[in-house]
Amino acid sequence: MSPSDIEAAMNGRLKDAGSRRYEAFLPSPMVQNHAAFLERFEDGTLACLWFGGTLEGKSDISIFGCTLAPGADTWSAPVRLSDDPERSEQNPVLAHDGAGWNLIHTVQPAGNQDECLLRSRPIALSDGHLVTGTPKTIDLPLGTFVRARFVRRKDGAWMMPVFRCISRPGQRWTGSHDTAGVAVSHDDGQTWSMTEVPGSVGSVHMTIVPLDGDEMVAFYRRRQSDFVHRSVSSDGGISWSAPEPTDVPNNNSSINVIRLADGRLAMVCNPASAATSDDRRASLYDEIEEGDDRPDATGGCSPIWGVPRAPLSLCISTDGGHTFPLRRVIDDSAGTCLSNNSEDGRNKELSYPYLLEGEGGELHVAYTYFRRAIKYVRLPGGWIDGEQM
Repeated sequence: MSPSDIEAAMNGRLKDAGSRRYEAFLPSPMVQNHAAFLERFEDGTLACLWFGGTLEGKSDISIFGCTLAPGADTWSAPVRLSDDPERSEQNPVLAHDGAGWNLIHTVQPAGNQDECLLRSRPIALSDGHLVTGTPKTIDLPLGTFVRARFVRRKDGAWMMPVFRCISRPGQRWTGSHDTAGVAVSHDDGQTWSMTEVPGSVGSVHMTIVPLDGDEMVAFYRRRQSDFVHRSVSSDGGISWSAPEPTDVPNNNSSINVIRLADGRLAMVCNPASAATSDDRRASLYDEIEEGDDRPDATGGCSPIWGVPRAPLSLCISTDGGHTFPLRRVIDDSAGTCLSNNSEDGRNKELSYPYLLEGEGGELHVAYTYFRRAIKYVRLPGGWIDGEQM
């Protein structure tokens, strides 16, 4: 699809794609839309949030969201949910505390992720639309990023999986020193402390999945573009092992993992890596770095950018996430991501997916489509096994 074709399709209406599969391109007034997040409110309404503007890292990037009411066939009109005119607002996450829902997102100047702030504001449904309250800055170190759902720890504390974009004095952030961590709150988000994941340089976008008893597993995107990594907590999330590789390739792009009702783990991702393609770009923000004369950061790991972000696949594990042998393609394209531009048609990525399981076993997926739109797909129960329940 061309950018104009995608724009014409961005009406939010669910389209029957056959075999009980439904698809929609979510409405947005912005030419770039990226980093979808899916959540379900108490009444069954689906909410999808993302960031939109002209180009990732620019100050016109803000958080947007729309909703799909139970039984509805069209997503609501989009609502702009953040409004900092000086910074790029990215990576929205919804979390529920004792009082209600909160929107948490990143706020950074240009491509300097090491200077990112985290902001939180209350968010609620009103007549089917999202409304937000006054924002506040979360007291965590600069460069703290979010992407994944919050999880309750064994002792009742909130766990906010984060990754740390570490700065190097006088050098430009490249991702080379990024590490994983867990921000912990014992007072429903009023105050936070940070726990580092050991041995996690290059392991980011930590996604925590509770298993049985006190066991939890976490999965990571990799700056090195090699494999999705995995670590374990055996004490209910209080401590974590160092990340180790799974059998799923990773292209230095986001993943999402949930536990299905049948106990299996489901990962939605691009199972590709630097070993499967020679495509490379200088950095994530090479299109907006003009005028920044600082040298790239030295040391740490060697991030690899530009590996194609496709296909978009659903991968299933029956062994707690050590291996994901059952894989099925949800969507496919060339995956080209050598440019973040959403208007010239060069970008073909299918990336940054989010996943929810419905009460009937159906799967809800939202992801970036060619950097132009957020695409939503609803898959029937049993789809991953070649069945339709």
